[in-house]
Amino acid sequence: MILDKEKNILNKEAAVSTLYSTILVGFDDSIPSKAALTEASNWIKKHGGKIVLVHAVYFDEEEFGIAPEQLEKRLKLGEKVCYQTKEMITSEFGIEAQSFLCEGDPPKVIVDIAEEKKADLIVLGTYGRRGINRLLMGSVTSQVIVSSSIDVLVVKKQCTQCAGTYRSILVPFDGSEFSKKALRRACELAKLDGSGITVLYAIPRYEEMIDFMMTSSIRKSLRQEAERIIEGAKAVAADYSIQVKTIIEEGHAGDKVVETCGKAGNDLIIMGSYGWRGVNKAIMGSTAERVIMNASCPVLVVR
Repeated sequence: MILDKEKNILNKEAAVSTLYSTILVGFDDSIPSKAALTEASNWIKKHGGKIVLVHAVYFDEEEFGIAPEQLEKRLKLGEKVCYQTKEMITSEFGIEAQSFLCEGDPPKVIVDIAEEKKADLIVLGTYGRRGINRLLMGSVTSQVIVSSSIDVLVVKKQCTQCAGTYRSILVPFDGSEFSKKALRRACELAKLDGSGITVLYAIPRYEEMIDFMMTSSIRKSLRQEAERIIEGAKAVAADYSIQVKTIIEEGHAGDKVVETCGKAGNDLIIMGSYGWRGVNKAIMGSTAERVIMNASCPVLVVR
């Protein structure tokens, strides 16, 4: 039994040491994608590993049929962008990067190359709240998140704030296997960077959904269930010898995650994927959408 326990600890330490050793960055030379690249480069600089840079040129037959020379111009521009960006990465961060210039639909290109290169993480930038609201309706970001078989980090900050490390991690937790996986990933990151972890459980307001009276006994029962779920989170973290701060709130989970993050100043939110792949390529679910649209910090979606 002791040997088995020691073996499990060693396995967890090995997993932590190899976490995100190959990071793929979707890059289009925009300011958000530069922030994503800076975040990933700082991670690699501190923890080791390699960067795979992907620049996709979308082939629109109708557009290029009218002006076919535009495809060649975009490919040449993409080639220049990839070369200059690789040079910048080496110059500023002292690391090397692979780059891929491809024709095709960006989400598919990104996911396919991530699989081909056995990447551990995809990093994407966003255009802020207004932009990401459009993105979530079938865009590059949303399609990559729902299609990817590996973790996806959505970076929402300026380049100057992208350090590639996280001091304070917030994990929405509901006791599901998806949220347990997210918490395990948070523990792995905490082992690397000495991060603090806060676990949040939001008690649903069932009376708003099914129009019933919230009696004191029902409220007590929901509170007991919440405490049971939180104890489960503590047990998951204990496997990594980590103590977590816990918060129980009442309301919509997505809103409470954003509110808690804003008050506490967390610099990373980690969420489970809830089996989106193959279900709907444009809609991820209200909780994920609200968090990714409105949170002020990067969001890591765990597979």
